[in-house]
Amino acid sequence: MDDKKLQTALKKLNVQPIQAIEEVNMFKSDGNVIHFAAPKVHAAVPSNTFAIYGNGEDKELTELVPGILNQLGPDSLASLRKLAESYQSMQKAEGGEDKKDDEDDDDIPDLVEGENFEDKVE
Repeated sequence: MDDKKLQTALKKLNVQPIQAIEEVNMFKSDGNVIHFAAPKVHAAVPSNTFAIYGNGEDKELTELVPGILNQLGPDSLASLRKLAESYQSMQKAEGGEDKKDDEDDDDIPDLVEGENFEDKVE
């Protein structure tokens, strides 16, 4: 901590270090996440005050999946759902272009349950 005023304020709150914090993620309203890897964390639980020290990186929620899923609240889950839906719609749009290429495959039979195409080839 470099800031003397901050140190004084935290000392008045009697903050204590919390050990073994692997990561801290702060979810922003735009769906992105401020991610701190191996930060130093101090807390004054009775005052509901936490101080996090380290280099925070702005990341998209998708960069942190699946490890972040257990940390998501309802708002973040909604953001993830929107991302998944937009990804699926992009895949469908790309799939529509690929479907035109599949029209050339008239000599390849469609798979039908219960039929064995091996016998028909012989």
